[in-house]
Amino acid sequence: MSQSETGTIFYGPIVNPKSLSSFQTLPRCLVAVGPSGEIDWIEEDVPKRALQDILAQHRSLDVPLLTLKHGEFLLPGFVDTHTHAPQVPNIGSGQQYELLDWLHEVTFPMEARFGDVDFARRAYSLIVKRIIDSGTTTCCYYGTLHLEATTILAEIVNGYGQRAFVGKCNMDRNSPEHYVEPSVSESIDATLCLISRIRSLPQPRLVEPVLTPRFAISCTSDLMYQLGDIARADPSLRIQTHMSENLGEVRKTLDLFPTASSYADVYDKHGLLGQRTILAHAIHLEQDEVVLVKERGAGVSHCPASNFNLRSGVCPVGKLLDHGIKVGLGSDVSGGFSPSILTAIQQASIASKVLAMQAPIASSGPTRYAGHHLPLATLLHLATLGGAQVCGLENRIGSFAPGKAFDALLVSVRGDAANPGLWGVDLVKELHAEPADKEQLDTWLERFLFTGDDRNIKRVYVQGRWIGGAEHDPCGPGRSSLVTDVVQSMLYDM
Repeated sequence: MSQSETGTIFYGPIVNPKSLSSFQTLPRCLVAVGPSGEIDWIEEDVPKRALQDILAQHRSLDVPLLTLKHGEFLLPGFVDTHTHAPQVPNIGSGQQYELLDWLHEVTFPMEARFGDVDFARRAYSLIVKRIIDSGTTTCCYYGTLHLEATTILAEIVNGYGQRAFVGKCNMDRNSPEHYVEPSVSESIDATLCLISRIRSLPQPRLVEPVLTPRFAISCTSDLMYQLGDIARADPSLRIQTHMSENLGEVRKTLDLFPTASSYADVYDKHGLLGQRTILAHAIHLEQDEVVLVKERGAGVSHCPASNFNLRSGVCPVGKLLDHGIKVGLGSDVSGGFSPSILTAIQQASIASKVLAMQAPIASSGPTRYAGHHLPLATLLHLATLGGAQVCGLENRIGSFAPGKAFDALLVSVRGDAANPGLWGVDLVKELHAEPADKEQLDTWLERFLFTGDDRNIKRVYVQGRWIGGAEHDPCGPGRSSLVTDVVQSMLYDM
């Protein structure tokens, strides 16, 4: 009987997010993953001497057992709630610009290249692989305005086995002549076509379509009203867009929509602000906008690396959390300079400390997060369970529990991971005892979040399938032969 027919049982240290303020560290945990990729059962504390008895109780003695090494642990996969796949080739470019100039000088020229479907196929194959290997198990992708290229992106994501939302940008004004949709009807027709194509992808399909009005500046009112109509007619569709990223962007938006009371009100009037909406940035919200976003149940994608890099501002995440708004993290490549959510975690910590230094609030004050640095539990939550909540997937992913999908990272903080920024725990004699205790596991987690990178992510699992990571063989299970062939052929062609 093959492993895919029997599932896998993992034994060793587990880190499990529970809330904004807490997570579990379980040094001797058993997690049973069934053939479907769902978690069948969890035993939180199993001494080695009791291992066989517990497996026998669950009638699992014949199921393959993977025992983690000292310095390894399992963590729920990262959720990237906002990134631009066609901007990955631009990472590290255009750092001298702010948002609106950056779009016209750097971003739109690169995105326009994806009108070439051969280029799109070559580029997206490498881009998606890089994002997966960085530990992102669920990703909200913006494509370009091109239907064919965005279809290719969805096909490649599906071929790799990543969980994702993929959207074609809607943009029918305020864009270069060579990179703008010619009419509302063509934009809507292409959007509906993409939705149909994504829903027709081969099973098992973890990719979903998402409505993607780029931002209010690039969309006419007619286009946004029609996208709002599509959203109302199909309650399964998510919506992703940008809001209040840059002060100049905010001013221009209000000039274009003079009857709106705020940027958030623009989306609300067009039926695009609701529980299924993912708002990237949300840095410069007025108080009435914070209240409106909360009332509508929309979520915010916090993109701190991009916010710093493009000098857009520092998002008051603590204030949003205190108001009960759902918040996740976004890499926002290539405004952000890394495809890794680890970088977003580190930058989110810095952003919260900047705000705390500028306007500290006493610990006894009425707020819980505003004016304070974000603690480790909160940062972990934003990267996992918080991102799942923003995507409406908190019942499927973001933490380990029976019935949830096994979307996970096998993390190594050992010296043989060869990351010079992370001191290997196996090199410290006094930490070499087996098994690790809770205090040691807390230390491993913090070191990984603040000094780790893709070299420390040995394996990436989505729906129980091993699809990437530093240890992964690209010809092994989890990759379609089509994607493998494309990746292999492109290594010398790009």
